[in-house]
Amino acid sequence: MRSTSQFVADRCSSVEMSFPAVFSWDYDHQDDRLVRLYDKAKRSQWNAATDLDWSIDVDQSHLDAGLLAVLRDPPGSPFAHLTDGELAEIGWESQAWTVSQFLHGEQGALLATAKLVDAVPDEDAKLYAATQVMDEARHVEVYERYLSQKLDRSYPINPHLDSLLRDLLSDSRWDVTYLGMQIMVESLALAAFGFIYQTTNEPLLRDITAHVMADEARHVAFGIASLTGVYDQMDERERRDREEFVCEAAELMRDRFLQREVWERAGLPADECEAFVRDNPLQVQFRSLLFSKVVPNVKRIGLLTPYVRDRFERLGILEFESEPASA
Repeated sequence: MRSTSQFVADRCSSVEMSFPAVFSWDYDHQDDRLVRLYDKAKRSQWNAATDLDWSIDVDQSHLDAGLLAVLRDPPGSPFAHLTDGELAEIGWESQAWTVSQFLHGEQGALLATAKLVDAVPDEDAKLYAATQVMDEARHVEVYERYLSQKLDRSYPINPHLDSLLRDLLSDSRWDVTYLGMQIMVESLALAAFGFIYQTTNEPLLRDITAHVMADEARHVAFGIASLTGVYDQMDERERRDREEFVCEAAELMRDRFLQREVWERAGLPADECEAFVRDNPLQVQFRSLLFSKVVPNVKRIGLLTPYVRDRFERLGILEFESEPASA
């Protein structure tokens, strides 16, 4: 029989965390925004097993390979030799890769929000965070079921996403967990889900995305409500530390959508495909659009400082500064 430690080594990975578990003995409500979010979260719970139509067959023709099709046309494209059938198969792999990263990100959110229940100092935030733990558990459930029952394939966590999740989970400061998960990861996820909802031809995935987006909008609002004003009180050294974290997180998230693992599984020259995808104008535009929620929300919490603004400008995402933020 395998030992528990061997099972963990085979099936799991661990992140060392050290942070204080904070009791709050003040049960008076301090933040009406969080009280309203908590009430809305309770009323908005849904059941992944019964509120979605799992009888829908996912047909490969429903998976739009349009984004890959535009990569086949430019001169010198490493995708130019692919037939329509091969392109459709890679589209299926790309869908599995995307949903796999959603699944891994949702598990990261599950762990991060459970940490917030322990670490945040006020009761209103603890109560709302507890509802988000349930949300994230449901998201893990729904994406795992979609991958195993409908796509019949999956991918490991992308190294860039893995690095970011480990950074925000291992940090002992509760506000950094908020900042990494609620502002950076959740804001980008909300934009990615919006793109999927608008472009997918697959009805079950569209329905899943609509349900998840409603939850994610509350999660982002939770981060904004909790962090607004926090960084105005910090000294310059502590504030710069958060500025650097935001910029490094943005760089990791920008690079996570190059889908190297898909090209490797398809037997394509991964370095060449990754470079081509990184530089293709439509793919650059797509990756930039994913930050349409991140930039205005960073601004709302007071961290779009000259330092962050300069780094965002170099990443090509500052154009979204004036976009409406998540409510």
